Amino acid sequence: MRTVDAIKVMSGWDRQGMYLFDTNALALILRETGDKLRATIKRLMADGIIRRVARDLYVYLLSRDVGANTIYDIALKLRQGRYVCESFESAGAQWGFISQIPTDRVTVATTGRSGEFRTPYGVIEFTHVNRPALEIVEGIVDRKPYNPLPIASEKLALDDMLAAKGRCVELIDWEMVENGAR
Repeated sequence: MRTVDAIKVMSGWDRQGMYLFDTNALALILRETGDKLRATIKRLMADGIIRRVARDLYVYLLSRDVGANTIYDIALKLRQGRYVCESFESAGAQWGFISQIPTDRVTVATTGRSGEFRTPYGVIEFTHVNRPALEIVEGIVDRKPYNPLPIASEKLALDDMLAAKGRCVELIDWEMVENGAR
C-alpha cells in the first residue's frame, strides 16, 4: 500500500480513537498480508508514520492522541484481556506515601505475565499479582478521561508493594501511610 493511502486509512482509525496497532490489526486495516504487509510496515516506519514500541506493537505517530498518556495506552494494549492497574512505586508516589517519583517508568500490577518493556515513551514494568478479579476491581480507581490506566487504591498499592518480592519497601514513608493509606 502506498504511504499516502496508509495514512488515510490510519487517520480514519485515529479519529475513532485507535492509534496503537499490532500486526494483525495492521493486516486487517491495510488489507495486506505476508511480505507485502512487512514491506509496508517497514516503509511506514522509515517514513516516520509508525514506530515500533514493543514486539508486534506500533504507534501511529501522526495521531492526535500521542502524548503523555501513550505509555498507559501501551500498557493496556500489552496486557489486553488481563486486569491491569498502576500500582507499586508509581501509585505510591501518586498517593504520597513514596516521596521519590519515578519519572521514566510506570509500575503496573497485572493478572498477566510479569515483564519489562522499554518503549520510546518510558519503561513499563509489569508485575504479576495473584489476586481474585473482584478484589482487583474493588481496589482500583478509574481516572478516565485524564488517564486510561486505572490506579490501585492507596491500600491496594501498599499491599502490592508489601506482598511482591524485590520491591523497594524502604521508600515507603510510614508516617504518610499512617495518615492516609490505611
